Amino acid sequence: MLNERPAMPTSALGRELCAAERRAIVLCLSPDFATLSLSPALLGVVADLGYTQPTPIQVASIPSLLAGKDLIGQSKTGSGKTAAFALPILQRLDIAERSLQALVLCPTRELCAQVAREVRKLGRAHAGLAVLELVGGQPARPQREALLRGVHVAIGTPGRVLDHLGRRALNTVGLRTVVLDEADRMLDMGFGEDVGRILRALPARRQTALFSATFPSSIEAMSKAYQRNAVRVTIEEPELAVAEIEQLLLVTPPDHKLHGLCWLLQRYTSESALVFCNFKATVADLTRTLVSSGVSADRLDGDLEQFHRDQVLARFRNHSVRVLVATDVAGRGIDVEDLDLVVNYELPSQPEVYVHRIGRTGRAGKTGVAVTLTADLCDPRVAAIERLTGKSLRHLERTPSDDPGLPALLEQLARGPRMETILISGGRKDRVRPGDILGALTGDAGGLGGAEVGRIEVQDTLSYVAVARTVSRRAVERLNSGRIKGKRFRATLVGVADPGPASQDRARPR
Repeated sequence: MLNERPAMPTSALGRELCAAERRAIVLCLSPDFATLSLSPALLGVVADLGYTQPTPIQVASIPSLLAGKDLIGQSKTGSGKTAAFALPILQRLDIAERSLQALVLCPTRELCAQVAREVRKLGRAHAGLAVLELVGGQPARPQREALLRGVHVAIGTPGRVLDHLGRRALNTVGLRTVVLDEADRMLDMGFGEDVGRILRALPARRQTALFSATFPSSIEAMSKAYQRNAVRVTIEEPELAVAEIEQLLLVTPPDHKLHGLCWLLQRYTSESALVFCNFKATVADLTRTLVSSGVSADRLDGDLEQFHRDQVLARFRNHSVRVLVATDVAGRGIDVEDLDLVVNYELPSQPEVYVHRIGRTGRAGKTGVAVTLTADLCDPRVAAIERLTGKSLRHLERTPSDDPGLPALLEQLARGPRMETILISGGRKDRVRPGDILGALTGDAGGLGGAEVGRIEVQDTLSYVAVARTVSRRAVERLNSGRIKGKRFRATLVGVADPGPASQDRARPR
């Protein structure tokens, strides 16, 4: 996303270095987007969206990508990488030519959806822009039909993209740019072979960009195999961009972890908390326990079908669910405004994963809290995290006087969120806009006050809107009996995803 960090003092302006060096170290922000050679149309969109200063990764990457150069962009989660490649892609598109010109590969369906939203938002001035998500968990036939009609930008996961290539549904003759977003994660998840097969199937004369939070040897090998004279951009950020996050450690025995989690949720009362587990069996069991106790919670893991995953994320972004329990893979790409608390219910095996997890709070200059549960203060994984971040995790003290016990904590946490989410059966393809939904809810027919309506999210064929719990059922009735832009759409309240059957397989991969 754009402008996710506060302005930094200008001390060493980001720049592109010569091809022989092929490395840019950026420590500050550019004065404005006008210095990046973007078109007037894109500059207008950026201004309309309220973005004033590009982030360091955008400063360093956009000029090279506009020049058609291959690039490796290394910066942390939340640094603005999506716009760094989306803006050059949009500027170089030939909208009159309705053929695939740019392909973005992402490790998860959630990240694909997030990237697609950003490309559409930044491309709002490109009349007729066609952006398509190619992901599993959805029927392949509509995707093939959309490819036949022609799209400008495709954003997909390796497995589904490879499937469309194998069926010859994906015509890449006119492809100009391919981007590997979160390339390190893609390789960590075992997609290396699939990514290689995709890149070998694409036109040799193309621009290839790799964006990654880390630069392991596998990324270097991929660059040597599939890039030409790549410019390398490295963003060095102090303390791994965790300066605005209060990092804490809570020691709790393994059989009292639920107790420790509930104590944290009660102590750090928040509208939204993201809880990370290592395995999806743990996610399912923990979510089931919380929901059955009346806690506003839902889950996000690889077992959910795409439709339900979209609903879960919409509810979490809308603050219609307070606690989201997720695996690392499913949680990749989660982008929630004002996320108050991140909890590591289980310690990750790699310290870099810890940084990715906690980086979802404390964004845009706001403070956040990240708490890690451990059974042992001397756990070597804790020491590795402290070495990587350069910060010590402060030990949280829990005394009997401020801990009423698990049953009492669950009773205190058993309250619903302020908002509920309504699903509307119309979206962007029906020419529905957020203002249309707001008008239908707050106009004479709807009767709601503006303060009773929260976030509105319009997707291709569906829309989600958050409304106050106190008026949610009345809002559904009004939407079903009224019209949006003169058309009738079905409106329903979105509920909690089925936590799934209990599992004893704790080591099942996520």
